[in-house]
Amino acid sequence: MTVTEQEITDYVARVRAALADLPPDRLNELTEDLADHLTEVAAEAEGTLVERLGEPETYAAELRAAAGVGVGGGRNLDQRVATAVVRLRGRLRAIDARLGPPLGYATASDFLRLLRPGWWVVRGYLAAMLVTVITTGGSFGVLPRFGGELLAGLIMLIGFVLASIWLGRRSAQLTRWPRSAVQVGSAVLVVFALSALMQAEDRMRYGDYGIDPTSINGPYDNVRDVFVYDSEGRLVENARLFDQNGNPIRLGYPDCEGRVDEYGNPLLRPYPYCPSQAPFGPRAPGAPVPPTIEPQPTDTSTPSETPSVPTPAPSTASPSVTPSATPSGVPTPTATS
Repeated sequence: MTVTEQEITDYVARVRAALADLPPDRLNELTEDLADHLTEVAAEAEGTLVERLGEPETYAAELRAAAGVGVGGGRNLDQRVATAVVRLRGRLRAIDARLGPPLGYATASDFLRLLRPGWWVVRGYLAAMLVTVITTGGSFGVLPRFGGELLAGLIMLIGFVLASIWLGRRSAQLTRWPRSAVQVGSAVLVVFALSALMQAEDRMRYGDYGIDPTSINGPYDNVRDVFVYDSEGRLVENARLFDQNGNPIRLGYPDCEGRVDEYGNPLLRPYPYCPSQAPFGPRAPGAPVPPTIEPQPTDTSTPSETPSVPTPAPSTASPSVTPSATPSGVPTPTATS
């Protein structure tokens, strides 16, 4: 980009305005060769004067500090801020020069300039994902979607990437406020990317099975499956549990391998999730029913006396015996006088 004479004139005017509190002779001394110096800087490399030297007010503070001129009273606060900015920029330049050699370049900024095309592409992708979050209510994956539509999201992605590349190639031509808006937007996208990475980390750590369990707090928080048995000890398969309001009760997580949802709806998936893991397996056909121990009720009342009914003994036929005065076959004594 070629710097015009009007840009040089405007830059010199803003520098002189920042130094307006100085005496006229001192002001002319500091800015006498400024226009020639700016012309040489503009001819050395591409870029605007603001991009090469910073804002005119900052450059004026550098001139003031180099000349050892004190700050006037009328612009005291502005000049102090400009001086602080100059000091900060000096420290950043020192850090930039120190980090450059480990990366193989004179400064770290020289290395980062090579990464700008990649950032333009990433910026377009992040902008598409931000629109995806806004239009879908916070639900997003790897690819962008516009209103839940994947095709529209891909078209939006291509448009945003091309726009970001176009904007990055022409960022040097932007004026102050558009450039500031681009920088603020880039910062917002960086914050959004960091929050998205944190959410992805949480999903990978805790898992997401796509069901909404009933709010149950207590001893059932760690239940992963439910096995229903009938009164004869047989496993009841394809059972579903509901509360008193007809809402399905969901306990645990259906993470059994090879389990197919025959109902097509995770909320209607029956118990048990994994029949092979039942604590008591299903009985084979014709197997004897295991004995059931029923609890005996405890009766604390005084039992009433119940007369016992004797059981009649079975009758047995016996011969009838008729006594006689004299047994048969025995002689009877006769009295004699």
